[in-house]
Amino acid sequence: MREFSLASGPVLFSRYAYPPNSLGYCGPGDSGALLEAGSDGRPVGQLAHLARQFEGAWPYLELIAGCNGLRDPLDRRVVEAYWVGNELLLRVPAGILASSLDDRFARRVGARRGDLVAAAVAGGVAQHSLHVFGVYPWLGMLRAGKEGPPLEVIDRCRIRWGRVETVRGDLVTVMSRALGFDGSRLVLGEEHLEEVRRSLDGVGFVDDLEPGDTVSMHWDWVCDRLSPIAFDWLRYCTRRNLRAVNDLALPGPAVACDV
Repeated sequence: MREFSLASGPVLFSRYAYPPNSLGYCGPGDSGALLEAGSDGRPVGQLAHLARQFEGAWPYLELIAGCNGLRDPLDRRVVEAYWVGNELLLRVPAGILASSLDDRFARRVGARRGDLVAAAVAGGVAQHSLHVFGVYPWLGMLRAGKEGPPLEVIDRCRIRWGRVETVRGDLVTVMSRALGFDGSRLVLGEEHLEEVRRSLDGVGFVDDLEPGDTVSMHWDWVCDRLSPIAFDWLRYCTRRNLRAVNDLALPGPAVACDV
């Protein structure tokens, strides 16, 4: 029977935070520390300090922890809830999530702040895809007719799932479903093959991948092998947040890109 990740919260955080950080999109300028922490299972001493510098993710971790009576935002259960999804999200009331979004982004988005509140009230959950779909400006760009790069960014920035087909050195071929756009709504497309990275010169996060494994991906990296329960949660949160954001009359507000 295949074993699944029991990585600590800080290590798990580093695995999902590293891909965009290595591209210079978010967080502190120390992607090497995140790669080291995520690859060998031993968090570096300053990892908690680094995690706090992810201005997009950290408040969600604090919110999920607080609503569940947990003191540590880097508790493994909290980190998993934000990046993948789990039952902790069900204990974050819609009103509190809406208030948190309003407090964080009101100054940046002005009158359009109501859209974020509406997404939370409409069933959005505090998983990473809500931030990608509802806070970033990309859906608004798509609705304004700017197809191409915005759709690719949304798709790569969300945590997506795939089934391993082949493993070759640092690279993995997976069968996954990319996001599509039907003119007003984001939709999950048909399955297709894509090539992603599991390691860099042999240093990575999941060493023993096999064909048939289900994995989570962020940008062009495999972050973890998913258990059936984690897989179900990731699909559930993605679809729930897609419904919440697609129902908005207006596109998401333009804010700085950060996870």
